[in-house]
Amino acid sequence: MRAVVHGVLALLGAAAGVAGALIQGGWFPGGLLLALGGAAALFWGGALATRSRLGAGTPAGGWTVAVVLLTFTRPQGDFIFAAGAGSYLFLLGGMVIAVLCATLAPSERPLFALPEVGPRS
Repeated sequence: MRAVVHGVLALLGAAAGVAGALIQGGWFPGGLLLALGGAAALFWGGALATRSRLGAGTPAGGWTVAVVLLTFTRPQGDFIFAAGAGSYLFLLGGMVIAVLCATLAPSERPLFALPEVGPRS
């Protein structure tokens, strides 16, 4: 079951990477914020759904593969999506968000943890 969940998260990450690469170039700067926000929501949602750091890393891996494949140079020397500052902000910003989500993933505590109140003495 876990393999299926992680496979779906990786595919969603790749889809978010492709969609984000298209949106960030088309509607700069709002598209950049929208693309990074969507990636952050997916990474954090994966961490919450699986209750593990790997849950944040799996969609981040799919996202990274898709974005890096889109930034490869073609033989003509062109990027597949525009290589302006927004593209680099999208690439680096998404990687920073992925690391933050994996670092802050709630792995050992309940989803909505409240401190237990002990009896008063």
